[in-house]
Amino acid sequence: MEFEKKKSAGYLANHMARLFAQGLHERIKSLGLAPAQFMTLLELWNEDGLSQKELIKRIDVEQATMANTIRRMERDGLIIRKQNQKDARSHTVFLTKRAKQLEQAAKEAAYSQNAAALEGFSKDEHEKFLEFMQRIIGNMKSN
Repeated sequence: MEFEKKKSAGYLANHMARLFAQGLHERIKSLGLAPAQFMTLLELWNEDGLSQKELIKRIDVEQATMANTIRRMERDGLIIRKQNQKDARSHTVFLTKRAKQLEQAAKEAAYSQNAAALEGFSKDEHEKFLEFMQRIIGNMKSN
């Protein structure tokens, strides 16, 4: 049985994800951000003061990956960590003024990347594509 990458959902999804990440990286690097930082900032812009454990669950990454991202973000002046009032063993992550000021520009960069990727799609195709991706993600999480 020959493997046809152009007919492989996994291969195409991986390739598409890498291209999205590369495009986003190009658009946000002038802001001093990396894609992993952007994903974390999205969650914190939505709800500031999350624990590392909550961020891991929401972004769906490994603990070590999140720990490295948080460390870099703290070093870059994007977040501060404070000891959790309810659990002294954990920390809560808060945005800095700098991170809050980057929100609009970073989101505009992401919108631009999405628009470039979906250029030529009708509104209906765009909505269906997103619906299909959400269904696939749901399928993969339940298996």
